Amino acid sequence: MPNRFLCCLALSICTALLLSFSSASGAVTTETLMLAIKGEPEEGYDPILGWGLYGNPLFQSTLLKRDEKLQIVPSLATKYTLSQDGLQWQLTIREDAVFSDGIPLTSEDVAFTFTTAKGAGGKVDLAHLDRVEVTGPYSLTLYLNQRDTTFINRLITLGIVPKHAYSEGYGRKPIGSGPYMLTEWTEGQQMVAEANPNYFGKPPFFKKIVFLFTDEDTSYAAAKAGKVHMVVVPQSLAHQELPEMVLRAVKSVDNRGLMFPTIPNTGQKTAEGYPIGNSVTADPAIRKAVNLALNRQVLVEGILEGYGRPAFGVCDGLPWDNQENAISDNDLTGAVTLLEKAGWKDTDNDGIREKDGLKAEFTIVYPASRLVRQYLALACADMLEKVGIKAHVEGKNNFDEIRKIMHRDVIVFGWGSHDPIELYHLYSSKNAGIEYNNAGFYTNPEVDSNLERALAAGSFDESLQFWKAAQWNGATGVNTRGDAAWAWLVNLDHTYFVHKDLDIGNSQVEPHGHGWPITANIEQWKWRR
Repeated sequence: MPNRFLCCLALSICTALLLSFSSASGAVTTETLMLAIKGEPEEGYDPILGWGLYGNPLFQSTLLKRDEKLQIVPSLATKYTLSQDGLQWQLTIREDAVFSDGIPLTSEDVAFTFTTAKGAGGKVDLAHLDRVEVTGPYSLTLYLNQRDTTFINRLITLGIVPKHAYSEGYGRKPIGSGPYMLTEWTEGQQMVAEANPNYFGKPPFFKKIVFLFTDEDTSYAAAKAGKVHMVVVPQSLAHQELPEMVLRAVKSVDNRGLMFPTIPNTGQKTAEGYPIGNSVTADPAIRKAVNLALNRQVLVEGILEGYGRPAFGVCDGLPWDNQENAISDNDLTGAVTLLEKAGWKDTDNDGIREKDGLKAEFTIVYPASRLVRQYLALACADMLEKVGIKAHVEGKNNFDEIRKIMHRDVIVFGWGSHDPIELYHLYSSKNAGIEYNNAGFYTNPEVDSNLERALAAGSFDESLQFWKAAQWNGATGVNTRGDAAWAWLVNLDHTYFVHKDLDIGNSQVEPHGHGWPITANIEQWKWRR
C-alpha cells in the first residue's frame, strides 16, 4: 500500500506540473516550445561521457555534423583535411565561435576535449587517437596511431567543451557553443533550455524549450490535453488521434535483435566472476535455425503496429550494409531440416530437440521496463517452439543485472548508428566481453581481417567493400548465411505526435534512441504561421 500511494502521489505531482503550463493548443505564436520526448541522460549533458552520440548535443557544437540526408557538412570546422597516410587530421575552426559564458572558443578547447575524452573511459571511441597538436589559435592536428576510416564520425558527434570551465559536475551545468544553453534542470521532471545569445549560427526560432521527463502515460495525457507541442509515443499508440496534433513516423536504424553467446559453457568466467558461454547457442545450427524460424514481418505488424520493418543486420539500408544479409525467414521447413541434419532431434517426443544429451533450450533475457523487447522475446519464444527449440523468457530489472548474465544467455539488445564502427564493436574479437560490445564472444579470423581492412582503407568509400565482406564475403561472415552471430529482428519507426502548426523540417534516418534524435535539426524548427 505505501508503494502504491507513493506512485500515485508522484503521478499526481507530474500531472500538476504539466497542467500548470499554458495550453499549447492554438498558441502557434509562442516562442516557448514544450516537448515530451524523453532523452534525460543519467550522467548529465557531458560530451566527454557520451552525451550527444545519439542525436543533437544541443548545448555544445561539434566540428562537423550531418544534414537531413546524412551528408557531412561543416559546423565549427571551416576546413578539414586528412593526410595521404591517413594518420593526420588537419583542422581549421571558425574564429567567431563563443561559449555561452562569453569566452571565445579556440583550438585549445578542441584539443582539450579530444584529449580528455580519450582518457575518460566514457562512450567516445578514441582508441586510435594518439595525440593532439595545437598549431595556432584556430588550427590543430589530430594524430592517429593507425588508419581509421570511421574517425571522421568523432568529429561529427563529439561536442566541444570549454577548457577553462570543465570540471567534475560539468554535465549538470554545461557551458558550450551550441544553439541553446541550459538554464534549469530538475532531474526526473524537466529541463529548460534557452537560446544561446552567443551562438555563431542563425539564431533559432524558439527562444526557450522546456523538455519534460515525465513517464509515458503522463506525457501522453499532457499531449491529449494540449499541454505539449510534441510527444514521443510507443508504436502501440501511434494509431490514436490527438487534438491539434499529427503523427510523425520517422524511419530509423534503431534495431532490436537477439545476441547469442557463441562459445560453449566450459565454466569460464569474466574477471568479475560472471559466467561465459552457452553450449546450445554455441552451435551455429541452432543460431541459423532461429534466424530461419522467425517471422519478422509478423513482429513488425503485431508488436510495432506496422511502424517498422524487418531487420537482418545492424545497419540495414546504410551505405555499409550488405544486401546479402536479407533472408527468406518464416522458413520452418528449412529450420527443421537444418536442425535434423546437425543432429538435433526430438527423440523423447517432448517437443524439445536434443543432441548428445543436451536440450535445445536457452533463456531470452530482456530489460523489464522495455515492453517492446518483452513482447519480442515472448513472440520469438512462441515461433521457436514450432521447430523444437525451447526459449524461456525472463525480464531483468536493469542493465546491471543483465551485465551479469549477458555472456551466458540470449539478450534482446538494441543498437543502430550512423557510424560503421558499430560493426567493429559488435563483431571484432578484440571487443569480446568488453562492456556490451561483442558480449557473445564471437570470433572469426576472416571477419576480423575484413574489419581491420575496413578501418585501414584508403578512404571511406574504399572501406565499404570490407564492411560488407565482414557481414558476408561469399563464404563466411557474421550474417545468417555465415555464422549467424545474432538474430536481428526489427528496425523501429520512431513515432511522435507533433502540433499541426509546428514545422520540424526533414528528419534524418534516426539512430538508436526513440526520442532525443528527433532534435538533430532543432535549429530549423519554427511555426508554420
